[in-house]
Amino acid sequence: MARPVSGLEEHPDIAALRARYDEVSETPTARITDGLLVLAGIYLAISPWVVGFPPFEANLSANNFICGVATALLAAGFAIAYGRTHTLAWLPVALGVWTVVAPFIIQRGYFTGGAVVSNVITGLIMIGLGLVAIRPAVLTRARR
Repeated sequence: MARPVSGLEEHPDIAALRARYDEVSETPTARITDGLLVLAGIYLAISPWVVGFPPFEANLSANNFICGVATALLAAGFAIAYGRTHTLAWLPVALGVWTVVAPFIIQRGYFTGGAVVSNVITGLIMIGLGLVAIRPAVLTRARR
């Protein structure tokens, strides 16, 4: 059954804005950023097993898995439909900040060096890529 289209979706300004988001999401920078953000999310999800977190860091392992999958899915959404997901572009930055501070908050001082180094580096990469992912939304809004 076809969904009825409202008059707002056909409005010229909305159509132009979506076209602009589609144009921005097709740039090489956006594609590379989205791809690297997917990889950062996948790495964060599997990092407990790559780095070898000890059993007492099980909560941090679960946190990394959930945040990593969320980041990878968000980045995939940006790559597939940026015009629909651009309002979520700030989330990789927030997840990156959380990834940096998570070992200190979740483990309350009882953590291994590998967990901290892995989380801090991955979190900083996610913050940087997230800021690059936000840029098209900011530029598109500035041109309105």
